[in-house]
Amino acid sequence: MAKRGWVFLALAGVGMVLPAGAWAQDAPVTGLSTNIKGLQATLEHVYGTMMSHCGELMGVGQGLAGFGALLYISYRVWGHLARAEAIDFFPLLRPFALGLLISFYPAFIGLVNSVLQPVVSGTAALVDDANAANTRLLQQKEAALEKSTDWQMYVGPDGSGSLEKWEQYSGDAASGAFSGLTNALKFQLAKISYNFRNGVKVALSEILEIVYEAAALCINALRTFELVLMAILGPLVIGLSVFDPFKHVLSAWLGRYINVFLWLPVANIFGSLCGQIQAEMIRIDIQQVQASGATAFGPTDVGYMIFLIIAIIGYFCVPSITNHIINVFPSGGGSLLSRVSGAGRSAAAVPVQVTSGSSEVS
Repeated sequence: MAKRGWVFLALAGVGMVLPAGAWAQDAPVTGLSTNIKGLQATLEHVYGTMMSHCGELMGVGQGLAGFGALLYISYRVWGHLARAEAIDFFPLLRPFALGLLISFYPAFIGLVNSVLQPVVSGTAALVDDANAANTRLLQQKEAALEKSTDWQMYVGPDGSGSLEKWEQYSGDAASGAFSGLTNALKFQLAKISYNFRNGVKVALSEILEIVYEAAALCINALRTFELVLMAILGPLVIGLSVFDPFKHVLSAWLGRYINVFLWLPVANIFGSLCGQIQAEMIRIDIQQVQASGATAFGPTDVGYMIFLIIAIIGYFCVPSITNHIINVFPSGGGSLLSRVSGAGRSAAAVPVQVTSGSSEVS
């Protein structure tokens, strides 16, 4: 009895320290993670704005291409004359074709983007469908929670619970002379315990969801930076490709541009897969609520958090997966990408430790 009294006092102290509203809802508070997700549209706007500057190096590229064309043509014409051979004019058209490409570079980069954009739009539709399905399932879960006795006792429509419901459903209500005082104390302690247990689940889920959305945002931000950089420096690359030692840089630049552009479609497909997994976990949680009337921290929640951790790490593997489609990075990516991926895996290790510690405590 003394040990139980200390437990009740501890729970009462936690209840007085923590704001009651923070633990009143069982569903995760997704406001911050939703705001992070909304930054994806900001990156798209930044990309569209910066693409208007892709033609600013056209003059530099045309100058390099003109000087390269002079050397390119002179070397081949004098070579043919020195060997007393007929001049083959078809290879000499290459510098003119590259110069023409620089002159219409904004149209060229727009054509490349228009060809690749349907892939982004199609995969984004998969994510929207998964999110819509999850929204419907969360509404079903909320409706199931509102029908549960625990929710009616400890939360209720106003978030403060109901002593009358607790006395009706709990089976712990006293009927003695001091029942009014003891029942109120027992109800408050039971409500604090309920909100604390659900609060642990909400806090861990929110942390993992924020890191999950931040990982997706980090990949898209890195993708936007590389695409803008390559688009602006494109005329310089085309001008350098006129020179024989750099003739391969145009195909390498185009391959890298397509590779980086496909990061977002691959991330969308991965996000859709994670959304399907999340939908299955929500269905299991709904069944748990309907069966027991509660959704406290349990094996289902541990599995959901493990899937979130896998998704966080998986987002930083998107460039490597895209490299299997168009192999332009022999070592799996550049130095910047490797550092960002390493930092992301280190950040993902923190929720792993927190979740493991919580599982051991429970």
